[in-house]
Amino acid sequence: MLYLIVSIALQVLLIVHCIKTGRNQLWIWVLALLSLPGVIAYVAVEIVPDLMRSRTARSAARGVSRALDPGRDLREAADRLQVTGDVATRQAYADELSRQGRHAEAIAAYRAGLTGLYEHDPRLLLGLAQAQFASGDAAGARDTLDLLIAKNPDFRSPDGHMLYARAVEATGDTAKALEEYAALASYYPGAEAAVRYARLLRGTGQDAEAGRVLTELLEQARIAPAHYRRAQREWLAEAERDQKIR
Repeated sequence: MLYLIVSIALQVLLIVHCIKTGRNQLWIWVLALLSLPGVIAYVAVEIVPDLMRSRTARSAARGVSRALDPGRDLREAADRLQVTGDVATRQAYADELSRQGRHAEAIAAYRAGLTGLYEHDPRLLLGLAQAQFASGDAAGARDTLDLLIAKNPDFRSPDGHMLYARAVEATGDTAKALEEYAALASYYPGAEAAVRYARLLRGTGQDAEAGRVLTELLEQARIAPAHYRRAQREWLAEAERDQKIR
């Protein structure tokens, strides 16, 4: 009896799924008439491929592929660049170089794309600044981002803003860095901005304000959705440790 109830429930759920997702209506008859074999067939043909195409599944597959063949993505990006040579493929190639830590080559690739109509392309400039900062050239990254802002005043990127604040801090312009972190902490989607802001505040002797920023961050995290706390657990742990410092 339990088997029959479960089988019928699965059939009904999958028939509803078939109708709502616009699958071939023949599946309704397969599910209704074949019972459990129909359920297995529908899941194998319609559900599993969808799951494999999901972002999570694709990310996991890419992770496995990279572990087995670390140079594959770069080779494929280089091949596409050789075939098309357009700006999008050049940026993808430069991004992959940067991801693999080959920052000098990435910088050269980004600069090669910054010509003609794309001379001040914001995404190319942002990629260039990221590679410059990662290579230890904070001043160069700041200059690149200043150019990006000047030429693309409507461009918005929280990660770009974070990079700018870090570059400004690294160049020793503490007052400007505090200003940038304060603005960033008010909207940045993660906990990193508030933690970095609090640390710089503490570094300039503003312990009370640093404590307030961390307390506010941790109170907001306490009532935030679980997925946010999971995604930000490392920075939240940093915030908790920093809060204990007197």
